[in-house]
Formats: sequence, C-alpha cells, structure tokens
Amino acid sequence: MKHKPVVLCFSGHDPCGGAGIQADIEVISSHGCHPASIITCLTQQDTHNVISIWPQNPQDLRAQTTTLLNDLDIAVIKIGLIGSVEIAQAIGAILQATPQIPVVLDPVLAAGGGKKLSNANLIKTIAVELLPYVTLLTPNSDEARLLTDNQVLNESAQALLGMGAKNVLLTGGHESTLTVDNTLYRLDQPPQTFHWERLSGQYHGSGCTLASSCAALMARGFDVYTAVTEAQDFAWQALAAAYSTGSGQLNPDRMFWCES
Repeated sequence: MKHKPVVLCFSGHDPCGGAGIQADIEVISSHGCHPASIITCLTQQDTHNVISIWPQNPQDLRAQTTTLLNDLDIAVIKIGLIGSVEIAQAIGAILQATPQIPVVLDPVLAAGGGKKLSNANLIKTIAVELLPYVTLLTPNSDEARLLTDNQVLNESAQALLGMGAKNVLLTGGHESTLTVDNTLYRLDQPPQTFHWERLSGQYHGSGCTLASSCAALMARGFDVYTAVTEAQDFAWQALAAAYSTGSGQLNPDRMFWCES
C-alpha cells in the first residue's frame, strides 16, 4: 500500500492564499508528503499586510489535535503563526505529550507588511513553553532579536540554542547584505552560512515556504542539515518563480518544478 509521510501543521489561515496553512499545504504536497492541518487563527489580510487575527479556542485546538494524533502516524510537526498565549500554551502541552515527534517552528511574530502578530507575553511563552521541544527553529533576524532581546545575531542564535532549540536556521532576508545569508547553528557544530542571490521582489509566505520544506524533507527521512540545505534551494526556486495575484507582495510558486 502506498504511504506518504504525514506533517501536522499548526498555522493561521490566510484568505488570499499566499501564506499560512495554504502555503504549508502546497509545500508539503509538493514534497510528496501528506499535510494534516490545524488552524491556529483566522486572519483578515491581503497581499500588503495583515489587518486582524482571531485566534481559535485553545480547547477546540487540543481536541482537534488529539483526534488526529490518535489516528494518524505523524512524522513531523510544523508550527507557524500562533496568535495568542493560550494557543501557544495548548501547543506546548501537545509537544510535551509527543516528545518523539520532531518539531519545526517558524516563529511568525510579524507580518511581511509590518503588522505585529505577537506581544511580550506571547514571545515569552514561545521561548519558555515551545523552544525546549523544537528540533529546528527558523527565525528571520528580526524574530531572533525579539525572542532573545539581543541585537547581535550570532549571540541571539546561541541564546536560542541555550533556550532549548536543538537547531536554529537564522535567515537573513531582512538584513541589508548584498546576498541573503542564512546561518545554521547546531549544538555541537560550528555555524554554517549559506549565501543566496538576493531576488528583487517582495514575497508573501517566504518563511512559511522554507519552514514547511524543512519539515517535509525531515518527514521523508532527511537529517536536519540535509533538509535545511535542500529546503533553502526549494524556497529560492519558488521565490524566483513567484507570481502576482494582487497589488502587493508576490506569491512564491511552490509548484514550480512541475510547470512548463
């Protein structure tokens, strides 16, 4: 019987279809895995920015997740937009109960358009209740600084490892470098930096694309280093093939590989 690895995603719903749970589903399906989805919050947004978010009831989220865990063989858990302290606490309890499942966390703390999607209490909850269970953390430079209250990126990444994350892929798209420089930090390895051509566009859901690709590749059995390496290439290719649906940010084409 055919088998596809299952990736369980906790993400927000983006009605314009560029980021969040739809991005996760597209990426995970593109990698030959099966996406199972839990919506953390509904959002009001377009290709420019997020306007409002409405987090789900945490008890309902836990009930949905318990039902899935009792039935599906979950290979990897991927977490994106959380939306509230209560949702973070609910996810933390789930991770504590399933320590055998690898976890990829993309700490979405602000929208691409600048809208804040977190506060100090949520950031603290993520740090205390989620990071100890995270196999791979994929913050951009702004998110790393917020999570650690440290402006020096190398120190910030090391602090994230100290807070419990086993691996940290710190992405450099928000920095003013000529290339996009992403650095992988591991507990007992020297940091390794990957340099990527900086594309000219602005993209909706680029972080979701990278993190979901890492999760899918890990679900397929790749180690973290290989998954991170291959996922960066996938994300860059998806951004290079991006297309427009509105008047704001471009959508990464996560099915670029099967289109002529």
